[in-house]
Amino acid sequence: MTGSATTDATAKQVVAAPQPERKIGGVLLRLEDISLHFGGVKALDHVSFEILEGEIRGIIGPNGAGKSSMLNVINGFYHPDEGTITFKGETRPEMRPDETARQGIARTFQNIALFRGMTTLDNIMTGRNTKMHRNFLWQALHFGPAKNEELEHRLVVEKVIDFLEIEAIRKVPAGRLPYGLQKRVELGRALAAEPDLLLLDEPMAGMNSEEKEDMCRFILDVNDEFGTTIALIEHDMSVVMDISDRVVVLDYGRKIADGTPDEVRDNQEVIDAYLGAQHD
Repeated sequence: MTGSATTDATAKQVVAAPQPERKIGGVLLRLEDISLHFGGVKALDHVSFEILEGEIRGIIGPNGAGKSSMLNVINGFYHPDEGTITFKGETRPEMRPDETARQGIARTFQNIALFRGMTTLDNIMTGRNTKMHRNFLWQALHFGPAKNEELEHRLVVEKVIDFLEIEAIRKVPAGRLPYGLQKRVELGRALAAEPDLLLLDEPMAGMNSEEKEDMCRFILDVNDEFGTTIALIEHDMSVVMDISDRVVVLDYGRKIADGTPDEVRDNQEVIDAYLGAQHD
């Protein structure tokens, strides 16, 4: 594939190394007949697929295919006009993003959404908000139980910082960091929430080859060491095909393919979508 399907040989060399066999479980998330409209535009048109516990699930498609809209439906930012979402065996009502976070879903964004004036440490600490139980008054006093709770959460954050190898920038304001490190801090904030399902919206967009290598490695390690299920949107086809267990392909809001990377790579409808008419 060419066109929108970019390649990066260096990143491919990194992820092409033999990886341990993934421990794939049952269905964690099921999407059934999801439709989403914006006026007369169909962003998603009766899309159905599943995400299995412990897998890396690639979501690909040309620009405008509905990939980010699908992530926004999963984490509660958009409410589908039709269809049902089942997470951990329970059909979900319409929920806000903070409610989905409490249920175990975290995400990163296509456009970096950090607090630029806050340090790396403090940005990642915000990922623990849904885990904190002391009320605002206790936190404001920073005394007794609230202080002990903060120390416990800080230990988790420090482990995330060590895991992502960003100890040297822990006290640096996010706005002063280069782009690649900002992306890593955003990943750290999502990991601090200890999610069951991690949604990554183009985590390698705008990165150079070295930064992509690092991000690929961390994504694989998150899945392997933490057992975190990952749903990944990424335009670099060489990366998404190498690190994903299964891939679902969207085009103009429709699902046109779903299967292993090899099955999707050889699917004629997928080839036509990337080589055919231009998507705006």
